[in-house]
Amino acid sequence: MSESVEKDGAILLGHCPLKGDTAAKDASMEELGRLADTADIITLGKYVQRREKIHPRTFIGEGFIETCLEKAGGKADLLIFDHDLTGSQARNLEKRFSLPAIDRTEVILRIFHAHARTREARLQVRLAELKYELPRIKSMWGHLDRERFGSKMGGGAAFRGMGEKQSEMDRQKLQREIYEIEKTLKKLVRQIDTQKKLRKKRCKNIGVVGYTNAGKSTLFNRLTRAGVLVEDKLFATLDSTSRSLQLGNGKEAVISDTVGFISNLPHHLVASFRATLKEAEEADFLVHVADISDEDFQKHMADVETVLKSIGADHIPHILVFNKIDKVSEAEIENIQRSYPDAQFISAATGRNIDKFLLEMGERLHPSGKISLLIPLSGQKLIHNIHTLGKVLETTYDEDGIHLTVEMAREDMPPLEKYLVR
Repeated sequence: MSESVEKDGAILLGHCPLKGDTAAKDASMEELGRLADTADIITLGKYVQRREKIHPRTFIGEGFIETCLEKAGGKADLLIFDHDLTGSQARNLEKRFSLPAIDRTEVILRIFHAHARTREARLQVRLAELKYELPRIKSMWGHLDRERFGSKMGGGAAFRGMGEKQSEMDRQKLQREIYEIEKTLKKLVRQIDTQKKLRKKRCKNIGVVGYTNAGKSTLFNRLTRAGVLVEDKLFATLDSTSRSLQLGNGKEAVISDTVGFISNLPHHLVASFRATLKEAEEADFLVHVADISDEDFQKHMADVETVLKSIGADHIPHILVFNKIDKVSEAEIENIQRSYPDAQFISAATGRNIDKFLLEMGERLHPSGKISLLIPLSGQKLIHNIHTLGKVLETTYDEDGIHLTVEMAREDMPPLEKYLVR
């Protein structure tokens, strides 16, 4: 019988300026708590210090941190900050409180480590780690330059510059590894591009995007029966998965699930996951999934739009889909429908309104129209093709030929122009 792994306990610490938005900070701390939970870290308390400026040495005041640790009853194994720490701040905190001090980005990286399944995802996680570590190298070794030895060692003059040398060696090592990983990922991106070009000849490409835990993977599974991992945790999906999808109008598309977005997602993490996000960047159409049961859904939608803009995907046509309608009342749905009349409202978990959503997506990708055709009596093969391409609404026979009223995608109409009844 395997032993259960004991989880770390942490206090979560944040800073809010005196005139800052306390509600936004509280929401950010709540999300940090969810990140900690996903990383298998127990939250012992969340504390925000209101002060005009951050403390240059320890980010927030040492006295405030001491009080928070006392409230945790000495059970804390680490300190987690809702902001990026510099290398020197982390070192100062660890030295002062004898506890590891990590920040929001490091928690996200822990989660990425746990959820990376494919070689591509593992490379992207490693690249994100290296880009996070690179600017912190100098402060990691700066203490060597400040050390002074006794008179027997000549006052330490010969040792000045050791930290600078060590940090330069480490920096070069990290830069070489970054270069090699980026080269490998570029090759993977080229392979994705080649596959995409082959797919594009056959059908449209749809990217599913949204805030993490909005239900993207549940929707993806509902539409394609792909069996993608679904967990009630942040960043459960790191790899992009593509499957073929039958739209409501008989057309076929390729749909891809992508990594979830999050508030204040560090730029280097977005850059590191470029290979995965490429599915969103180069899609013909995006499905933006929002969790209607989340009281902060509007802010999360804005966060998604910010990331899409940062990767140059904000111009791509999209459909907004409110998911998890099974978790809210009909009155709430109607209220939000008034604000978002063009959105779709579904439950990926129960399947409610999925057929309606597919029809709408098919219409957005392949706009349709009605046409009247007169087909010669000898054109049975053509009539079979028309049934394949569209929906035949009415058929009548007379001596002139076969009259058809057909609803079909406008892109399929040009070859039939000579049979049009005007």
